[in-house]
Amino acid sequence: MTTTVLAADNFLVPNGTIIAELVAFLIILFVLGRFVWPPLSRSLEQRQNMVQKQVEDAEGAARRFKQAEERYEEALAEARTEAAKIRDQARADGERIRDELREQANAEVERIRQRGEEQLSTQREQVVRQLRGELGALSVQLAEQLVGHELSDDENKRTTVDAFLQQLDQMPAAATDKTPAQSGGAG
Repeated sequence: MTTTVLAADNFLVPNGTIIAELVAFLIILFVLGRFVWPPLSRSLEQRQNMVQKQVEDAEGAARRFKQAEERYEEALAEARTEAAKIRDQARADGERIRDELREQANAEVERIRQRGEEQLSTQREQVVRQLRGELGALSVQLAEQLVGHELSDDENKRTTVDAFLQQLDQMPAAATDKTPAQSGGAG
């Protein structure tokens, strides 16, 4: 009969390979802990620091962007306010200039009207003088024809003309007012 050793086939029973595997595992663990883990840890730490710095830079850029956007909005609001002030000032200047031009035009119209009235008055006086002289001569001729003889004395002529002119001046004002109105309406 043969005896068989069952312990050699049982993997749960410790034997020499498990010790060798344990020693190899500890050596690999030591090598990894000593030579692989520190560079890997430094690399991960550098990468983590770089990511952290990029996040901080992004946050800083976002803050600067927000500040720039606020400054832009403030500048835009200020520009709008300034534009409104300029528009209001331009309107006020336009109204002031328009009023000044209107005043100048009114002053010019008044000056032209006064000059026209003065010229009209002067011309009216000249026409009245001229008509008085012609009327005097015509009245003398009419008087000569009516009386039938020529007034030889200049003093008699003068008194006759003055009396006729005085009668004309004493005529009612309505009759003299109709004559210029009628001549003004015809012209």
